[in-house]
Amino acid sequence: MTELPEASLYQPRISFVSLGCPKALVDSERIITGLRSEGYELTKSHAGADAVIVNTCGFLDSAKAESLAAIGAALKENGKVIVTGCMGAEPEQIRDVFPGISAITGPQAYESVMKAVHAAVPPKHDPFLDLVPDQGVKLTPRHYAYLKISEGCNNRCSFCIIPKLRGDLVSRPIGDVLREAEKLVKAGVKELLVISQDTSAYGLDIRYAESLFQDRLIRAKFYELANELGNMGAWVRMHYVYPYPHVDEVIPLMSQGKILPYLDIPFQHASPNVLKAMKRPGNQDKTLERIKAWRSVCPDLTLRSTFIVGFPGETDADFQFLLDWLDEAKLDRVGAFKYEPVSGAAANALGLEPVPEDVKDDRYKRFMLRQQAISSEILKKKVGTRQSVIIDEPGPTVSKGRSKSDAPEIDGNVYVASRRPLRQGDIVSVKIERADAYDLHGTAA
Repeated sequence: MTELPEASLYQPRISFVSLGCPKALVDSERIITGLRSEGYELTKSHAGADAVIVNTCGFLDSAKAESLAAIGAALKENGKVIVTGCMGAEPEQIRDVFPGISAITGPQAYESVMKAVHAAVPPKHDPFLDLVPDQGVKLTPRHYAYLKISEGCNNRCSFCIIPKLRGDLVSRPIGDVLREAEKLVKAGVKELLVISQDTSAYGLDIRYAESLFQDRLIRAKFYELANELGNMGAWVRMHYVYPYPHVDEVIPLMSQGKILPYLDIPFQHASPNVLKAMKRPGNQDKTLERIKAWRSVCPDLTLRSTFIVGFPGETDADFQFLLDWLDEAKLDRVGAFKYEPVSGAAANALGLEPVPEDVKDDRYKRFMLRQQAISSEILKKKVGTRQSVIIDEPGPTVSKGRSKSDAPEIDGNVYVASRRPLRQGDIVSVKIERADAYDLHGTAA
């Protein structure tokens, strides 16, 4: 029989499940940092925990199903379950299925989560045990970290309920963002991944207010943020950037090497008819012109995007327009989703003809095959070049890493052969010897 630790030494234990996007992961990191600062231990076992926290995703029905399954699994093993995250914005959809939940809070509700934890299992603070690093607790590997610059979104895309779940845009003061980035880099982070719902809208809600950083007043604007982060000595990668005109100002920073030549832009579609129904910007000819202009300033620019196929009312002509646009844009990295109706989204009330599932499947396959050919051609041109690669997973003879063109978990990899041992977080020069549809292979210098 295993004996419990003495009461004076026992620290309350919390099991944690984090679902959803990188923005939700940052929420999880903040909650876990708060828990550790109050002396709670983290455990991987629901059964051995004093309570379980499930950070949910509620964007798509498939994500909601995954969240409900995680809640059910936690309840099965542990009677005290606290639910937070996007599904928590509509608590009745959880309580209808699981009436025995201890507490439900919405996204970004850090204080409410901590209150619920205190009610379920009071903290036992010990200043000698509760040592939390200055940069907080991170759920990513040590060498990269997500840097969230704002919450919410002012856009009203018809397929999306993020503003309903997370509210309108709320930008963090730029001084706070830069201090967090500085702490992360000092702690050994080599790559900062800047995230939000709408990164290039940063500062709009606070009228680009100045705040203090290193005895200087800096405006909360997208360019100033990129420029300051580029002075910290880490890779800086920009995600979820809407192509507003002022994005043009940041491209020279990429050509100068201050931030990575990488933009993650959610174009979603190219057909003017579909974009209008989506309530998205619809002038794709102008977008193609801007892409050409960006590449003239920064030839190494990598563009990644996501698209939705099978949106209600999408015709064969609309889909062909998208394929033709893709051929001309020649985006480096592309992901696609088959449209899923989201409860509460404006698209449900548009009265447009739904696209049959078999048509969605066919369009998805055709889209991915077309993009695979484009990506393969782009990667082949890198054979014979030297690329800077950050190592994610060291191996005895071959390590897995990423080039400046690859974000973790969503883009491709570079497989690096090396005679010397490589460590996680090393940035090495690699001669590219082979390419396939999504990945590169080479040898470390």
